[in-house]
Amino acid sequence: MNNSYYTDMINRILNEMRKAVIGKDTILIKVLLAMFCRGHILIEDIPGVGKTTLALSLSKALSLEHNRMQFTPDVLPSDITGFSVYNKSSGQFEFHPGVAFCNLFLADEINRTSSKTQSALLELMEEKSITVDGNTYKLPEPYTVIATQNPIGSAGTHNLPDSQLDRFMIKLSMGYPDYENEVAILRSKYNANPLDGISPVADASFITEIQDYISNIYVDDRIYEYIVSIAAATRDHSMIKLGVSPRGTLALMQIAKGVAVAMGRNFVLPDDVVYICGDVFEHRIILSSKAKLSEVSPQEIIADILKKVPVPRISSPQR
Repeated sequence: MNNSYYTDMINRILNEMRKAVIGKDTILIKVLLAMFCRGHILIEDIPGVGKTTLALSLSKALSLEHNRMQFTPDVLPSDITGFSVYNKSSGQFEFHPGVAFCNLFLADEINRTSSKTQSALLELMEEKSITVDGNTYKLPEPYTVIATQNPIGSAGTHNLPDSQLDRFMIKLSMGYPDYENEVAILRSKYNANPLDGISPVADASFITEIQDYISNIYVDDRIYEYIVSIAAATRDHSMIKLGVSPRGTLALMQIAKGVAVAMGRNFVLPDDVVYICGDVFEHRIILSSKAKLSEVSPQEIIADILKKVPVPRISSPQR
């Protein structure tokens, strides 16, 4: 398949998702690209802005098996991973899969549960497998976690560990719809559920196919250097206590390839990196006390770094 085929398929999927998620095209494309780049997505926002609807529209357009769990303080790690039960008839322990065994796992309000339960997501997100009682069970392919969390400081929330934040390829915020789009949302739900109108246009095999295709998109050496220069600037910034890890630079490289495909190209440009950099890097940096006192946001710092790091001039691939 050529690049135009995958670009067209991305647009077809987006068109279906737009039936249920109105006025959030930028969020939709970023979520879709993160999935196609084998990444996980964290959405931080207030309740009621459409986070769950987004995940359900994605699962319907892609014919994916999905599960949803509302994270509360009493959720146990075994609820996610599964557990073994002794069967008297067979004389053996039988594994009962947890809610995470699906293609698309929606972890709703993840920061309302305990740190122990949050950490249960670490292995399945990183290794795409779960170990219970010494036995390892592979998760279905493809596998993506979309986690939502309420803004930090909300009642009953627990901060996600830095190690877990680092495992999310991107972090997004949907925000309130504008006036016109909120009116359109009311119209769309007048006498029907917009999710019922979404038709599947792809399946799990297509996702695996496009994941492999994106992995092989050409990246010029100057793009590698550009990404590393941006990451290095976060590690040597007066407002940043802890900069972006190598896992972050790998995530930015991978999703920049996805952006290139969505734009109809089979090679990465610096604009692809700039477009998605904030969503990949902002949740991976820890601000210094100086930044907190100055009330400087991660968004402002990454934007400042992008202005200062020299941009390589690339117009076409030089293989």
